[in-house]
Amino acid sequence: MAFDLPTLRIASYAILALFSFITFCLTIARLAYTNHLPRGDPLNAGKDFYDPDIVELLITTMMSIAWAGFLIHTIHKRVEDNLVSTFRGELVGLFIVWMFWLVGTAIATTEWGNLGFCQEFQACRILSAIVAFSWLAWVMVTFNFGVSITFILANGAFLEPLHGQWVPGPRGDIETQFTERSPRSRPVSTVSV
Repeated sequence: MAFDLPTLRIASYAILALFSFITFCLTIARLAYTNHLPRGDPLNAGKDFYDPDIVELLITTMMSIAWAGFLIHTIHKRVEDNLVSTFRGELVGLFIVWMFWLVGTAIATTEWGNLGFCQEFQACRILSAIVAFSWLAWVMVTFNFGVSITFILANGAFLEPLHGQWVPGPRGDIETQFTERSPRSRPVSTVSV
């Protein structure tokens, strides 16, 4: 059985983008509801408003979708010449996205973590779904963080290209041998188990 790290990383970033997109859609639905409350709605005495945490989660989802798309492109195309094309750049970006998800999700959980009493209303179901998908997105960011740190520690790859398609030199050797392979060849990071 072969383990293909770039494929795993692309798939995990795609799942992050999916969860972020779902959360994006849910936050848009929440904003549309709270900014256009129907007459006589008991929420906020029927006056339009917005939840600051929903806006924070909306911005976080947009950042996550853009970040995941950028990293999928960088890993798939083996980009090595931009500012954030090393594992160090990936970790910095992941940490920023991780913090945004953690803060937004923690606040959302504090405010709307127990809405079992009002699940017959669509607004409550949307808030519950926002909390759930926010945690799922945070878990995916944490997973990506863990995979990258594990690869860095196992291969001494902190300043290496984040696509992971290289052959490390002997310990202490500052040069690495970048691979030039045909698209049909197996990636260097494939390990037979």
